[in-house]
Amino acid sequence: MTEHLWPESILDHRSSGLLELVWQDHMRALIPHPLLRSLCRCAGCEQQFRLSGRRAEVSPDIRLEDIRPVGDKALNLVFSDGHGRGIYPWAYLRELSRAHSVAREALVSAP
Repeated sequence: MTEHLWPESILDHRSSGLLELVWQDHMRALIPHPLLRSLCRCAGCEQQFRLSGRRAEVSPDIRLEDIRPVGDKALNLVFSDGHGRGIYPWAYLRELSRAHSVAREALVSAP
């Protein structure tokens, strides 16, 4: 069952701005850092979304500064704009992996 999957491998491609996740079922996902930042579900970001109806606008140059495990359940992602309150549970990262992963070629062709 996919709701119990967690990544076997987590690799930050900082220069290209992609977080690579390889799941237990061998699905590989490349998720752009700006997308992760804009889809943060912390209380502040969720309140902004409820009030404005829009997610945070982020620079395409935003990068992950740190990736911190939250036990064995999630990741806390810290971004170059100083935002570091978001907790990304495995199920949410899996959902993002399916819906928003970029093609592997993007990583190869990035400068």
